[in-house]
Amino acid sequence: MKAMIFAAGLGTRLKPWTDKHPKALALVNGKSLLQRNIEYLQLHGINQVIINVHHFADQIVAAVAMNNGWGSQIEISDETSEVLETGGGLKKAAWYFEQEQHFVLMNVDILTDLNLTAMIQQHQQNQVLATLAVTERNTSRYFLFNENNMLCGWKNVHTNEEKIVRQDVPLVAKAFSGVHVIDTAIFSLVHQKGKFSMVDVYLSVANTNLIQSFDHSGGKLLDVGKPESIAKAEQLFV
Repeated sequence: MKAMIFAAGLGTRLKPWTDKHPKALALVNGKSLLQRNIEYLQLHGINQVIINVHHFADQIVAAVAMNNGWGSQIEISDETSEVLETGGGLKKAAWYFEQEQHFVLMNVDILTDLNLTAMIQQHQQNQVLATLAVTERNTSRYFLFNENNMLCGWKNVHTNEEKIVRQDVPLVAKAFSGVHVIDTAIFSLVHQKGKFSMVDVYLSVANTNLIQSFDHSGGKLLDVGKPESIAKAEQLFV
């Protein structure tokens, strides 16, 4: 199985580090976020990874080369001309997964001890289009799932914006963890162009395709998006 790590973001929340570096190379106990997630994927048997780059792309490319991919085979998806967000970034890298049936997608600034192997097994057993890692935690935006853990909608609790694509009750709000397992059949269903979000993709196909959750509440999960979260990460991830 192959994976993609999203590393093209500007990392504005992680200033001042990102004034001169990409967030992917921010250090937690001497290891960059990128290295940690490449090694995390290796723990679950994945050593073929494509990384999208935009902000200080040359630094990421140099770090991968200098460290021989930290033991993995690394490809680069170059978005230096325009950052394409999550959906557009994945679509640009679709060629990498042509021979695959499933793949993993994750954000570079997420650190977790999520049992990815178990998540992949659930995804394959249930034969769904996508499996989204979630937890029960407070955030501003939620995916909404029915009692069978199938995606039915999305809600922003700050703006009260809500999109329901499957009519069902009750709906349970879960916070997305930034890790996906996806069937490559999704590429034939992506009709958006240019810059767009994976959230838009999921909401556009969830009414006719099964997208499920994988709840890992109680485990370690940290969005390393702000300078103060680096210190917290260093306590949680040695």
